[in-house]
Amino acid sequence: MPEIKVTPLGAGQDVGRSCILVTIGGKNIMLDCGMHMGYNDERRFPDFSYITEGPLTDYLDCIIISHFHLDHCGALPFMTEMVGYSGPIYMTHPTKALCPVLLEDMRKVAVERKGETNFFTSSMIKDCMKKVITVSLHETVQVDKELEIKAYYAGHVLGAAMFHIRVGAQSLVYTGDYNMTPDRHLGAAWIDKCRPDLLISESTYATTIRDSKRCRERDLLKKVHDCVERGGKVLIPVFALGRVQELCILLDTYWDRMNLKVPIYFTMGLAETANKYYRMFITWTNQKIRRTFVHRNMFDFKHVKPFDKSYMENPGPMVVFATPGMLHAGLSLAIFKKWAHNSNNMVIMPGYCVQGTVGHKILNGAKKIDFENRTSVEVNLSVEYMSFSAHADAKGIMQLIRHCEPHNVLLVHGENVKMEFLKQKIMQEFNINCYKPANGETALISVPTNMEAEVSLPLLKHTLATPTPTMTPPNPATIAPTTTTTTTTTSLTTPNTTMARSLTTTPAGGHEGVDNTHTRVKKQKVLHGVLIMKNSSLRVVGVNEAWGELGVSPHQLRFTERIEVDHGGPVPTLTSALHTVLAGKLGGAMVQAVNEYQLSVADTVCVNIHEDDPGKTILVSWTHQDEALGGKLLDIIRTTYAK
Repeated sequence: MPEIKVTPLGAGQDVGRSCILVTIGGKNIMLDCGMHMGYNDERRFPDFSYITEGPLTDYLDCIIISHFHLDHCGALPFMTEMVGYSGPIYMTHPTKALCPVLLEDMRKVAVERKGETNFFTSSMIKDCMKKVITVSLHETVQVDKELEIKAYYAGHVLGAAMFHIRVGAQSLVYTGDYNMTPDRHLGAAWIDKCRPDLLISESTYATTIRDSKRCRERDLLKKVHDCVERGGKVLIPVFALGRVQELCILLDTYWDRMNLKVPIYFTMGLAETANKYYRMFITWTNQKIRRTFVHRNMFDFKHVKPFDKSYMENPGPMVVFATPGMLHAGLSLAIFKKWAHNSNNMVIMPGYCVQGTVGHKILNGAKKIDFENRTSVEVNLSVEYMSFSAHADAKGIMQLIRHCEPHNVLLVHGENVKMEFLKQKIMQEFNINCYKPANGETALISVPTNMEAEVSLPLLKHTLATPTPTMTPPNPATIAPTTTTTTTTTSLTTPNTTMARSLTTTPAGGHEGVDNTHTRVKKQKVLHGVLIMKNSSLRVVGVNEAWGELGVSPHQLRFTERIEVDHGGPVPTLTSALHTVLAGKLGGAMVQAVNEYQLSVADTVCVNIHEDDPGKTILVSWTHQDEALGGKLLDIIRTTYAK
């Protein structure tokens, strides 16, 4: 039985450094290529030497990047420009536009502020992005003759996409990060009911069912308002694009309604970046943003102003959105160090924090943070966690599985204990296999060997138009080769490795564009055609179509049975009587008189009557496809006329 192999190089029973190696239908695909925010050593990037000892380009057929967050794309320039991958990279248009912005910001922090060496350069980021091929939503991209991918809206952040990957009859869906709940600027994730062999889903919030978004918004506004009212400062660490727009819209609207004068600041350049890309990709936002964008830009905030580093020293209350979102580096960490000692101040973590980051440490109750330069900070300010993270919660993950109807599920991008709980829930509720491999561990997922074949329209029309004999129909088969010992078409091999086989199939179960309901109610139709296998695709065509397509001379094998009957009258009288008998048994439309000596049944079976002294001889001739009909005719004639 064929297998899909999945090996996480990152995000296996872990959050951060998403990098999933998949082998499906003989194709090797890398899903995301991220970095780990919690490490500054070799563990930051995936271990690409694990993939193959030779060149990566020779091994990998393509890389797919789900969205622009660094834990999903941060290692891409390292892989392409320093390790040496030069094959195709696929991502959406917004992701391609925003990836270099975040990569360059991360490079500046690592190299210019921390002084790291052996890091990719700005020119490497540009060269990396030149290798990217963009994908539009719902566009099917043919990577090669066998591998195709299709992108679906994932919510989460601007440009985030889920990808449906198909190789021949095998398929999988990779969600990346997604959100099943619409918010103030993005819509909810959506995908076709595609029933893949495997669904690879993130599971960041595997055991969490969030309360209503309105309740969380009210709670956030109350905590912020209470803090600034008592003279405290509020720090909200965020990433440059995504949640910050959501929260800025929320606070800006609330400040306007309450007529508050306390300043709200954001990192310098954040508004310009947001406005530029949200305007450029307005079709990726939700309906309300699109509807009002012409009259009022929701991202031109009335109360949110640019932040300068000198403002850290300002007395009095303020609210500051600062990057990055997990307090692992940059301005947000600098502000935290400055404000952490004061118990009047507050830090609100609006999303998930990777293990090893300062954000993760303070959320777990750390009262003292030690840093690499032998400095430490006492944590006296209030620490609040409010989940505005745009990930699907447990309810959303189950909702996606219920809609997508996969045959197997594999969980990544989550904590092991929580993933185990969700795994058991999935297996129990959906009765399907669920996997959660660790980093470096390979999961082997068996997939069924069903093959899909496209039926040619002329053959389908001919089959539906042909009257069905009133006989017991054979057992239906979606695609089942005939088992008769003699066949009209034998296995053929042509120079272009095309192979044809005689085939019997039932056109039930929904060929696209054909309504089989009426056909199924009356009688099952048995379709006779030729199965053509070419470039891993299967087609069922009519016999004449197959001969022309394959360039093969046709040969037809017919069977003839001789029946002697005792009839003293002239041949035309017997022909007419036989026509009446067969029409009564099979239906008038099935039997046609050709002349005084010959009948045609279903256009393919011939009945000839010959004068023999003293009686008559009836010859019944049929092809192997009409073996059942020929046998039925013989039984009728023998019962009625045989000596």
